[in-house]
Amino acid sequence: MNTLFANLNQLFRPRGHVFYGWWIVLSAGGVQWLAGVLWMQSYGAYMVFLLDEFGWSKALVAGAFALTRIESGILGPLQGWLVDRFGPRLILTIGTVMFGIGFMLFSLVDSLVTFYLCFLLIALGSSLGGFATLMVSIVGWFNRHRAKAIALSQLGFSIGGLSVPLVVFMLQAYGWRTTAFISGVLVLVVGLPLVQMIRHRPEDHGELPDGEPPAAAEDSEIGGSPAAGSLRDFTAREAMRTPSFWLISLGHALALLTVSAVMVHLIAHLTESLDYSVAEAGGVVALLTGFMMLGQLSGGYLGDRFNKRYICAICMVAHAAGLLLVTFAGNFSQPVLLVLAFTVLHGLAWGTRGPLMVALRADYFGPSSFGTIMGFSSLIVMLGMSGGPVFAGLMADLYGNYDVGLGVLAGLSLLGSFCFLAATPPKPKMHDAPAAA
Repeated sequence: MNTLFANLNQLFRPRGHVFYGWWIVLSAGGVQWLAGVLWMQSYGAYMVFLLDEFGWSKALVAGAFALTRIESGILGPLQGWLVDRFGPRLILTIGTVMFGIGFMLFSLVDSLVTFYLCFLLIALGSSLGGFATLMVSIVGWFNRHRAKAIALSQLGFSIGGLSVPLVVFMLQAYGWRTTAFISGVLVLVVGLPLVQMIRHRPEDHGELPDGEPPAAAEDSEIGGSPAAGSLRDFTAREAMRTPSFWLISLGHALALLTVSAVMVHLIAHLTESLDYSVAEAGGVVALLTGFMMLGQLSGGYLGDRFNKRYICAICMVAHAAGLLLVTFAGNFSQPVLLVLAFTVLHGLAWGTRGPLMVALRADYFGPSSFGTIMGFSSLIVMLGMSGGPVFAGLMADLYGNYDVGLGVLAGLSLLGSFCFLAATPPKPKMHDAPAAA
């Protein structure tokens, strides 16, 4: 027990005080909780009420979610450059304001056009004020404990999933318009103070990654210049010239085909194919998120100790198996057992793999240009985040159920495991030797 406390003290208080990076992790978790509970993981619940009121097709409603992901992907390179250039706090503040106002405007929607416009604003705000911007800060503040820090910050998103039943209660008791307006107010009141705690680089605040003291080797460098032959981070251009950049991006995109389709269509699938009530389906989302949290905790621990790409490959297989189970659960006498197995497999896989997507890129390419590298990667990743919901919705409209659409997405998840296996580390970049005087 004493050893455990000593290890925790060394982790969180490496120099006798709480390392500020952990306060950034806590703030990032709070921001991701807002995005998770109010939008990303509640979209499926909103979808049920929108379909009932307006009579739109599933593909059209899912298309709004897909369009927002396309917008975020296209914005990625510019967003990454802005964060690297001006720091994450300014970009987070702008995004949070847009996110909150977007929800307030969403409460006034009366047509498909205004619905799409509002969700574009919500998406732009949540992108600028959310995950990608937060990760730029975290990967700069951590090195040896990077996977742990990312995983702990993403617990906020998971807790958001556990909170989905509260949103479902609000939707049923007060209607989706009132719920949307209150959500916008909550984003501004809670989100803005949280993002003010985010900082860019530890060196700008008298700290080093992980809160450790300067290495003796660094003290020996003349004038603070890098020693000849020392390693340096990749630039965005150099990263994009490596096969690993494209393989990780493609594997990530294939993973999000499944994740995004589940977020948008799971509640509709459970209510239509398995006769669940909206409240019962919300309970499944909460249970799924509970296993996701377990996966995040284990992924942060395992990712700092074992080969991240092997772990990601295993998770992709679990994504595929879980999706097949929930898709065809209605064909068996005990569908509840298959739904439960889906929550275990998909939740653990999602939670374990999620932090490693960020940590793997940071390990391979370094934190210096991480925002820009993630931004260009998002151009590929968005294809999965946007394509999954639309494809599943189109197949459901065409065939009357989700069997074909979700079955195909499960196969593509399996394909993603081979992408991660092939994404070997790139050859490190070296500083040029200093010219002779």
